[in-house]
Formats: sequence, structure tokens, C-alpha cells
Amino acid sequence: MTGGRRLLRVASLGAALLVWQGLTSLDVNVWLRFEQFPTVGEVAGAFAERAGTGPFWQDLASSLRRIVTGFALAAAAGVAVGTAIARSRIAADVLGPLLEVLRPVPAIALVPVAILLFPSNEQGIVFITCTAAFFPVLVSTRHAVGALTPVWEEAVLTMGGGRARILFSVVLPGALPGIFGGLSVGIGVAWICVISAEMISGEYGVGYRTWQDYTVIDYPGVFVGMVAIGALGWLTSTAVERAGRRLTRWLPAREGAGTARTRTGRGPGRSPRAPLPAAAPAPAGAAGAAGVADARSGPGTFPGQTREVTP
Repeated sequence: MTGGRRLLRVASLGAALLVWQGLTSLDVNVWLRFEQFPTVGEVAGAFAERAGTGPFWQDLASSLRRIVTGFALAAAAGVAVGTAIARSRIAADVLGPLLEVLRPVPAIALVPVAILLFPSNEQGIVFITCTAAFFPVLVSTRHAVGALTPVWEEAVLTMGGGRARILFSVVLPGALPGIFGGLSVGIGVAWICVISAEMISGEYGVGYRTWQDYTVIDYPGVFVGMVAIGALGWLTSTAVERAGRRLTRWLPAREGAGTARTRTGRGPGRSPRAPLPAAAPAPAGAAGAAGVADARSGPGTFPGQTREVTP
């Protein structure tokens, strides 16, 4: 990211804070009522006061632990189930109808179920968080896997690869961009539901503390909780997006994304012609079969190929 873009982002946040300070300090009351809102200075003072106490960091750690645990479970289950539904008719017929019935149910509506089902509130909150993130990951994985072209799978089959090789060399790498799209959405939905669950049945956490501040009419404390939630959500979503960019760095670079790039998708610091990664060696006797699979995907064959090579 260039310095100009960073400056623009900082300026946008600064402008929002100035508008907030102006509306609250002047007690503006034109349809929207800002006379009871705390000012930026009051919120900053309350934040500085709480940052020096142990319960504040305990709440942050509790919410982060619940998010990480629930999101990790949702990511693993969502990718596995989404891939199974997209690749297996039996899985689609057995699991598909049940999941489509459960998907419209808001995760926060499962709070009574979690209270009755799990022996502790902690496990119930993790369950709600996992459920909230599971369905975005499931849907994105299912669509990403279903959209893959079959020509690469046919090429692996003709070279002697089995189902495991197809899954880990073709299906999952090809679906990674779509999977990380669902993960990015899932982490945001998980934060919404974990905060709501903490407000209803939690004992610790940012959501629990924010609701307690509201009940005692501590509005600066409420806004401290909102700022903490926003910061934690931004940090976790940024971590997911960076992991996605790192794991999909083999994708062609987008033109005009971030820094100046040429029409070929190259950016500053890249070699003019970066070599392609070396392909895995084909089994003996499979070279001609791979040529046949390549011919199915387009006109022509490999240079110099005249007939299929057999073992």
C-alpha cells in the first residue's frame, strides 16, 4: 500500500472523529439526538482508564478465545462438508436438505438450544460462534468447488493420480479463492453472534461488559466496548485476508490493485518473466495420455507429438 493511500485512510478516520466530536459537543438535536452521546474525549478517557485494569484484558482474551475456537471449528467443518456436497451426490442428497433448512435460522436464535444442550455457557457461546461462521464457509466452498473446470481433474486421472491427489492437488487449491471469500464473511458474522451471545448468557467478554455498562447507564463504557469490538474484528478479518493472499499468491495479480501494475499483471519488484512452478513428474508412460487430455481442452497437441505413448 502506498503512502498516499495510508494517509487517505487515516484522514477518513480523523474526519469521522471530528464529526462525532462536533455533533456531541454541540448537543445537536435535529431528528437524531446527540445530546446524550459521550464525546470523543470522554470515550478516550474511559478507554485509557479501563486499559490499565485487569478485567478489561480478561474480557478481550475471553472473546478472542471464543472467536478463534469457534471459527477454527467452523472453517474445518465448512470446507469439509462443502467439498463433500459439491463432489458427492450421496452427500448432497443426505446433508443438503437438512443444511438448507437450518441455514436460514439465525445463530443467535440458538441461544436457548445452547443453554439446554451444553453444560456450560462457555461451550454454548463457542457453539453459537461456530454455527454462525459455518454456513458462509459451507456455501462459498460448495460453489467454489462446483465451479472448477473438469479438465484438470481429467489430466490428473490420465497421469495415474487417484482421488486423494485430485483433492489436494486440484480441487482444494483451485477453490481456495472462493473458500477464503467465505472465511472473510464468516469471521465477521462470528463476531456479531459471539458479542450477542455474550450479552445474553456470557459471564466474561467484551459483549458481556458492554451490556453491563448499558444497564448502569455508563455510556462512555458502552462506546469503549464498541471500539474494542471494532478493533478486534478488524484485526481478525485482516489476519484471514492476509492468510488468503499468502496461500493464493500463485494467482495472477489483478491490474490496478494496490500498486501500479502493467497489463500483464506484474507489479514492482517482480521479475519481467517469472518462471512457472515446475510440474510434478508424470508417471512413466503417462506423457502421451496427458497429451490426449490436453487435446480435449483445446485445439492441437504437444509439439512433436504424433501418437499416444504406451508403457
